[in-house]
Parts: sequence; C-alpha cells; structure tokens
Amino acid sequence: MTDWTETYRGTVPPWQCDVTEHFTVGYYFDRVEEAEANLAETLGIADLSRRGDMVRRLDSRFARELRAGASFHVESAALGLGSDGNGNELRIGHRVVDSVNGEVVTWFEEHWDLSTAPLPAEQRRAIGGRLTTWNGPEAEVRPEPTTTAGFIPSARGRVKPGDLDAAGHFALGAMVLRFSNASGQAGAAVGMDSAFMEQQRRGFSTFELALRTSGALRVDEPYLIETGIGHLGNSSMRLIHRMTDPRSGKEIARLGQFGVNHDLDARRPARWPEEIRSRAAALVVPVA
Repeated sequence: MTDWTETYRGTVPPWQCDVTEHFTVGYYFDRVEEAEANLAETLGIADLSRRGDMVRRLDSRFARELRAGASFHVESAALGLGSDGNGNELRIGHRVVDSVNGEVVTWFEEHWDLSTAPLPAEQRRAIGGRLTTWNGPEAEVRPEPTTTAGFIPSARGRVKPGDLDAAGHFALGAMVLRFSNASGQAGAAVGMDSAFMEQQRRGFSTFELALRTSGALRVDEPYLIETGIGHLGNSSMRLIHRMTDPRSGKEIARLGQFGVNHDLDARRPARWPEEIRSRAAALVVPVA
C-alpha cells in the first residue's frame, strides 16, 4: 500500500446532525470505526481491531463542517510501526473527504499500543512495505489536568445492545455520542443551555478531539462521565471529559474536546457573553 485506500463511502443523514446543524462528531467516529476495520482486514490484523483491552489514542482535526445530505468518503493508510519498528505501536491515519470536490474535511490519526501483544515479525514486514506518508496536521500536545477535583458529573447511564461493536464492546461512535451528551450538560452548567442557543442562535462547534481509550465496557455495564474545563478563551473552550466505571472508579476513556461558541447564522466563532465566561471560569481545572 503506497497510497491511501478508500475504506468507507456514504452521506450525512439529516437525523445524524446536531444543534449546530452539522454532522455530529460521534457519527464521524462511527464511520471511522468501519474504516478502521476495513483497513485492519487489508493489513491482515483484523483480530487486533477487535481487542477491547488495547490502549489507543485517536487525534482528530475538523477542518470544515459536513451538513445534512453531504456526500463523503474515508481514505485510510498505515503510517508507522513505532520509532524502533518493533511492532509495539501501530500508527494509522484516516481522512474524511468531500466526495464532490475532493477536499479533506477531517483528519484522524490513531496510535495503537501493542506492547502487551507485539506484532509478529512476518506481520511487521508486511505492514512495513505498505506504509504511507502522513500529510495531515500534526496533533498538538494539550496539557492534562493535574487533578479531577472540580470535575462535575455530566453523563451517566448503561451500555445498550445497540452501542456494541462487532466484538461486543462499547463502540467508539457510541462512546463519543455519550461524550457529546456530556458536552451539552457542561454547556448548560455554564449558561449555554437550550434557551440561550435558540434565542442567540449559538452552538458549541468542535474543531479538535483527542480520545484515549484504556478499557472496555460490555452490554448493561454502567458508565459515568465527569467534565472539567482545561482552557477558556474569548470564543473557545477546551472541555476534558473522563469516562469511568462507577463501580470501581477505573478510567475507561478520556476525551479532550476543543471548540468554539459558534454563530449559527454567520457560521463563525463568536465571543462568549460575560455571564457565561464568569460561570465557565469557576469550572477551569489546573493543568500540567
């Protein structure tokens, strides 16, 4: 594989758009999960993509929105096997492409930690001959919170049968949709509630997501999401969501969500009202 290969093709259904009137971020991850499985099968490592215990990180950058009815496809590629090439990490990439004009609208870069089950030499050689150069944006390293004290509960529930992936684990798309729900709760806590968004024609528009998974949940198991604010700008905000198993407190996933107060008519960022800035400042957590 010396170039990107198509791993998904479809359109944006109207019912998968959110209050900001564009494709909901969770459904991007749903499509990428399909693309990921198709790429893994092509690379001969389909079994790895089904592991629920694998630590992995997905960095995504949204360059342009997709709205209801938009046609798009996903292209994927293997990018690297770690700096030492020993198979302890697999790096893969996906790019979401507007099928009409060929413009890349969203980039996904994945890192799979394979240290507990390194790839055999034969698989390393096979993948090594198919590596492609990453031509997307470099993921920015964002500081992590030094404490979760001050995080507020923002979502709670149980894993439903329709939330499962092919291996029976809480699917990425379903997980990110829960984080989106948490974002709505966090927004309401600082005054960006449904009344404000409707009256002011505003929404929280995400341009960057950094997801790290470190565990797995199965059907009917509970989850709890707590949220803090890692950055507050004039029009921007970085939410940090943490999903745990409330029975043990074990972290299952963490999501950094960077977005802006979005003017739905002008389709551009707008300054936070002073009341919202003041309430949000109380939820800002210390970061490293």
